[in-house]
Parts: sequence; structure tokens; C-alpha cells
Amino acid sequence: MPIKITMPQLSPTMEAGTLARWLVKEGDDVSSGDILAEIETDKATMEVESIDDGKVGKILVAEGTDEVPVNRVIAVLLEDGEDASALDGIDVGAPEPEASPAAAAPDAPSPAPADDDSRVKASPLARSMARHAGLDLGAIDGTGPHGRVVKRDIEAALAAGGTPVATPAAAEAPRPVAAPALPLPGTSYEEIRVSNMRRVIAERLQEAKQTIPHFYLTVDCEVDRLLAMRKDLNGRSEAYKISVNDFVIRALALALKNVPDANAQWGGDVVCRFATVDIAVAVAVDGGLVTPVVRNAAAKGLAEISGEMKDLAARARDGKLMPEEYQGGGFSLSNLGMYGIRQFDAVINPPQAGILAVGSGEQRPVVRDGALDVATVMSTTLSCDHRVIDGAIGANLLTAFKGYIEDPLTMLL
Repeated sequence: MPIKITMPQLSPTMEAGTLARWLVKEGDDVSSGDILAEIETDKATMEVESIDDGKVGKILVAEGTDEVPVNRVIAVLLEDGEDASALDGIDVGAPEPEASPAAAAPDAPSPAPADDDSRVKASPLARSMARHAGLDLGAIDGTGPHGRVVKRDIEAALAAGGTPVATPAAAEAPRPVAAPALPLPGTSYEEIRVSNMRRVIAERLQEAKQTIPHFYLTVDCEVDRLLAMRKDLNGRSEAYKISVNDFVIRALALALKNVPDANAQWGGDVVCRFATVDIAVAVAVDGGLVTPVVRNAAAKGLAEISGEMKDLAARARDGKLMPEEYQGGGFSLSNLGMYGIRQFDAVINPPQAGILAVGSGEQRPVVRDGALDVATVMSTTLSCDHRVIDGAIGANLLTAFKGYIEDPLTMLL
């Protein structure tokens, strides 16, 4: 029987996607794990792989088509021994019904880290099947390419009884919001269509401001020694080019390791403290921003962080990140110093509990031993979820961060 290939739901917020490019054509033989097409979502361009062996019998959605609904049949594979006559009578006119209403669930605070499956390599279909069945992806051995969990692994897990994920705490119901006000009649303006990315950014940050009790702490850091060390290190080799932001990522990661109470998120009846420091770094892209995650950043050196961050940022701007590269993350960093911004307060990226906003380094007057001096100073502001991070915890985190920034040799220990 022909196999229907449908538009996958590649993120919890995805309702439709753009079929950017077909990588196969009708008549091609494909095997399980082969890449069939590229799909543009609200976050990135992602690949759709075949989960079965067969021959591409019919491509039903042309590349470049926008707003293709999730579960819409986009192509049909013929199994071994079938020919084009097997396509007669195949109904491909409407989206395939979803297996469970749970698939339509909006973004909600992630459960405990042990249940976070965003770091597990899995095909979109396998991820969707696991979510629908309530299976813990991390407990399933992948037999696909590079250990990827694929459809047959989920089916085997279901046959064996599966390992269910823990039930997350119920999300707080959003408060009613007044309809956005449009300009007064007679006002001249241009209407710009809201992209999926902009819509998701708007929803998540509005949720953050309405449901997360923010408070802010600001500290000034002198960075002259850091700048001198950066110049020295970059002059020693052409193999790397360390930026100030790489130092900031390293310093924040070490500070979170020193103050583990801040490396956590609100989970309703529990506070989930993370075992590793995973920092989501805001990267501006066309139409919005993406936050690729530097995993286990406290265990990585400056050169490794620098190389990884350059790769993540480049692929974020090209829309080539995989979901596991921008989903999750325990704490966020936003640096507007390169834009000349002196100081700002960032909005927490839910369900995380904190974000550090970093301004530009500039020469300012400082007082040393009762006398005026000049130093290069960088202002940083920590936005905290007060349900998780009390004032003293936030202050300890900033104190640790300032210590690493102002004495960067300690980052190398």
C-alpha cells in the first residue's frame, strides 16, 4: 500500500510550514533515513527524512509552497512491487487526522530536565509519535543513522510497554488580553504580514511579562584586563578569534555553576535545578531572533565556545538549526553591546528563570582609593524569575560573574 508522506510538526508551535525544497524527484528510490525535503518553520529550515524504503510515486506539493498545514500529505511513496496504478483512489486532499489532541498543545513550561527530549536525536515523526504516546525519547535506543530514534524504534518501544514521561505541572492559564489597537482612521500606515517567527516571539514574551514576576539587578564590570587578555590570546594563533561575547558566555556559565540555585526553572510544585549549564544566546536574524544553545558551557574552554558559537550563529542566520540546537537551555544571554547600547533590561525567555543583558564597554570615570580614574566599564543587568531566584541568589550570581569578568585569568583555571 502506498505510504503517505505528510507535513511534520517540527516544533510545538508549528501549525503550518513552507515546503522550501524537494531533494528527491518522482521515480527516485529512497531508503529509511534519506532526506526528502527541506521545510521552513517559525524557527529554522529543517530536513524531512524518509522513514521507510520505497520509490517516490507522486509529489503533491510544489517546492516554495507557503502555509502547508501540519499533517497535509505532501508526497506518496510506492512500496516494493507497486507501480503508479497503486496511487489510484488515494485520498490526499485533506490533512491527515492527528493521532491525539495532545499534538496541538501550545508551548508550556518544560518538565524536569530528565524529561526534556529536545537533546535526543530523533526524526520528526518519531518525536511526534513519542509525544503522542507519552513516551520518554531519552529512554529509547535509536537504530537510525548516527543513533537517531526513528519510527521503528517508537513502534518497538510501544510493543514493549514504553517508558512514559513524567506528567508536567499544569501551566498557569494565560490572562485575557485586550485586542491590539490599530492606528486611528485616517492615519497613513503600511500593514506588514506577521511571520510565524514574529507571532511566536510576541506570544512567548507577552506570556513572560504577564506570568513571570520579573525583578532586575544591575552591576558594572571593568573589562580592561579582559580586553588585554583577549588581544593577547587572539595574537597567539590564527586558529581562533575569541570575542568579548565568548568571554561573557564562559563567565556566565562558570557563575551559574558556582550558584546552582540560579541554574533552575519554575515547575509549579517543584523547582527544577539543572545538572549542566546550557546557555541560550540571542542571535538576531531576519524577521526576529533565535536562541541557539551552548550545551554544558561550563565544561568548555574559550576557544571551544567561540568556535561553537560562530557555527550556531551562522546557521541560525541561514535558518539551518535543528530543533535540538535551539530548544531547551537553562539560562539566556542577550548582548547588545555591539550596537552601542549602554544598558537594558531583557525579558525572560520562558520557561527559563533568568536572562543576562549585556551592554557595551565604554570608558567611564571610576573612583579608586578616593581618586578619580578612567576604566572601560560594561553594564550588565540580570532579569530574574522571583519564583526561583531570590534577590540574594541573583546578587551572588552577579558577584560571581563580575569576578570572572574583571579577573579573566580565573576563567582559565
